[in-house]
Amino acid sequence: MKQKNSFTLLLAAFIGLISCSSNAQEQDVALPEVDQEKMLIVYLSRTGNTRAIAEIIHQKVGGNMIELKLRKPYPENYDAIVAQVDRENEKGYLPPLETDIDNIQAYNTILIGFPTWDMQLPPPMKSFLSKYDLSGKTVIPFNTNGGYGLGSSIQQINSLCPDSNVLEAFSLKGGLEKEGIHLAIKGERRKEAKAEVVSWLREIGIHQ
Repeated sequence: MKQKNSFTLLLAAFIGLISCSSNAQEQDVALPEVDQEKMLIVYLSRTGNTRAIAEIIHQKVGGNMIELKLRKPYPENYDAIVAQVDRENEKGYLPPLETDIDNIQAYNTILIGFPTWDMQLPPPMKSFLSKYDLSGKTVIPFNTNGGYGLGSSIQQINSLCPDSNVLEAFSLKGGLEKEGIHLAIKGERRKEAKAEVVSWLREIGIHQ
């Protein structure tokens, strides 16, 4: 009986030791802190869905938030903008930006938000990444789309930012403009999106 009690005590002590070791390891891998003053959120949004994600990110990690604007805005008509974007992609045309960020070098971490257009990066975001040198910076993509994913966007980002540290992208289904569904990330869907964004931010290590 005494041997059984001794074995039970030893087993309990061993389990307690493992538990303490596990807790210590969890504390050792604490997520890195990010300087909010050196974080920039740049986004392009036509229907408001990418803007909704940008706002959620901004609420969670802070930093500055800037929306990309063109000198000559795209047409409001869906078919017209699709045709124009197709032409721009075929010719490699980069539309001039109205938005000007004169202190881009002050930021270490840049989150870039965009919808998927023509199964690739929208021309205005290509303009942004071509205009500014993001070498040595951490670039974090986030995206909304009509259900077809990122297309070739990440490959294009890596090509345009060869000397940047490009982290895992966040992608979420937004509206279906072709079907007349514009702002889809609102109400309950926005709450669901917020939970997904927070989970992603933790995974990439910029939110605890």
